[in-house]
Amino acid sequence: MSKISSFVIEEIMQTSRIEEVIGEFVQLKRAGSNLKGLSPFTDEKTASFVVSPAKQIFKCFSTGKGGTVVSFLMEKEHYSYPEALRWLAEKYGIEIPNDVAPTAEELAQNTERDSLFIINEFAREYFAKNLLHSEEGQAIGLSYFEERGFRRDIIEKFQLGYCLNKADDFTKTALGKGYKLEYLESVGLTKSKEEKKFDFFRGRVIFPIQSISGRVLGFGARTLQNDKKIAKYFNSPDSIVYNKSQILYGLFFAKGDITKYDECLLCEGYTDVISMHQAGIQNVVSSSGTSLTKEQIKLISRYTKNITILFDGDAAGIKASFRGIDLILEEGMNVKVVLFPDGEDPDSYAKGHSRDETVHFLAENKKDFITFKTSVLLAGGQNDPLHKANMIKEIIHSVSLIPDHITRSIYAKEIATHFDIADDMVSNELIRLRKNILSKTMNEPIFRDLEVQNTAAPRQILQEKKTVLIYELELIRIMLQFGTREIETLVGEENEARKLTVVEMICHELTNDELSFQDPFCQEIHGLFVQGINEGIIYSVSYFQNLEDQKLVNFISNLETLESELSPNWILKFNIFTKTEEKDLLQTVSNLLCNFKYNKVNEHILSLQDKLKNPALSNENMMDILAEQMAYEQVKKVLTGQLGRIILK
Repeated sequence: MSKISSFVIEEIMQTSRIEEVIGEFVQLKRAGSNLKGLSPFTDEKTASFVVSPAKQIFKCFSTGKGGTVVSFLMEKEHYSYPEALRWLAEKYGIEIPNDVAPTAEELAQNTERDSLFIINEFAREYFAKNLLHSEEGQAIGLSYFEERGFRRDIIEKFQLGYCLNKADDFTKTALGKGYKLEYLESVGLTKSKEEKKFDFFRGRVIFPIQSISGRVLGFGARTLQNDKKIAKYFNSPDSIVYNKSQILYGLFFAKGDITKYDECLLCEGYTDVISMHQAGIQNVVSSSGTSLTKEQIKLISRYTKNITILFDGDAAGIKASFRGIDLILEEGMNVKVVLFPDGEDPDSYAKGHSRDETVHFLAENKKDFITFKTSVLLAGGQNDPLHKANMIKEIIHSVSLIPDHITRSIYAKEIATHFDIADDMVSNELIRLRKNILSKTMNEPIFRDLEVQNTAAPRQILQEKKTVLIYELELIRIMLQFGTREIETLVGEENEARKLTVVEMICHELTNDELSFQDPFCQEIHGLFVQGINEGIIYSVSYFQNLEDQKLVNFISNLETLESELSPNWILKFNIFTKTEEKDLLQTVSNLLCNFKYNKVNEHILSLQDKLKNPALSNENMMDILAEQMAYEQVKKVLTGQLGRIILK
């Protein structure tokens, strides 16, 4: 996929209206100059989600998330940066030209990919129409779904269908519409044997499988015959648009609630997902009968770090699932397990109980993987010491897969407590297993924990660092908000009156005094401003809002909302003139720079005073530190005088 040029990005951002886009996902109501609604990222009763049409940014005060319209799409729909831009371009009719011409091979593959998507969409409509409007579909397919207890609205939501039990009815229809046979075969809708062509899914009810964005990738199809020689389920074969190991059934419908509740419920079959949705529980997906894969886990990790696996009580199936639990742990995810009563599965339980009852059951029966594995592995071998030892080793092996050291340590203590064994026995076994794991992924098989450095500092110095950070944030905010504005100031040793932009004035002062920012985001933004000045460009806030780094965009959006959040006490304490700053930018900038320098100097003086308390300090070093402190006290005195003149002005 070719890179989108900065000019096109600018056009997309200028054309897009954040209130229109977010309005498709959140019900917004007017609140003064802003719009307000319930957060789409968490469950809340009091609206804390604010959209500013004037600034074209949003802020969620419940979660701290914020940014531009692109940030919202990346956060809510989990698009990549280019995907979000292309979504907006399509919505607002903006053409994205190819900066790099595709090769003939890429062009052919894109054409084929598009054709396969179109064919799958045609098939979905064909199967759905059969189910709801054909005599055979209603009598066989629709009656089956209704006997399973599915409401009509749920059937239509999941776009369920039926393939007529005729040799080639779908294939003839598709060929008659002009679709190529090779593409029909590629997605597995049509099979050919010698000169005959037949529908692969004939006589089966159909479950369309969607991508994250809702495009039909393939199909699952269930037979309604009781013949054990016939496979119960058929799935579309892998193609350039469908790879079953990288897809989760129902994710298109579930992603919003997975993000909202910060949890993904993982079950086995299509009907499990559909029944849970019908019961009002929508943060649920299915691996569609396949073994859980790393790709599927990574797909879930885009929305949450918490997975709860729902099992139906089949002992053989449960033991086979241990590999899936280990994969989840290996990806740094948190895993819980719910075991349904004998004879029940998510499908049947959700149909026989209300939403509240089902939610309560899930909450009450969640087990961490240690408790779950123990109960399964210990069954029938409680009195066998060797069996118990092997079980403990298997559980420690699962913990060893967890990448985070702190999480591993917590689980190690839990294992030691649970089985009443020494902490160091568990720790030593973990270290041994981690060595083996790391030796497979690193060039040299060395295992050592990093030493944590003591960063303790006197309370007064920490408070001073906090004060310096406040002025860092304010300087960056002023550069973002008013950076391109020109102000007349005195420059150089001769105090020559010159017009400079706010960005140039601040960067010039900081460079002259060899001062830098502590906060990494402030450092990055300041660096980009300096880079722009060197290239003869004064960047406006829109340049930063269009950056791909959404953490930086969120930081900038938070700064833009800072002014409205400042309390009167903050303003008085730190001499921040939010009401008048635009009227007299020179006074505002000068005030902030002096305060920033003053607090930087004061912070350094406090650190020198702390060094003087060291009893091991030599007389020579002590004299050097005292001399340095006196020099900084003089600088502080000069800055105090400047601050007095500025504040009283």
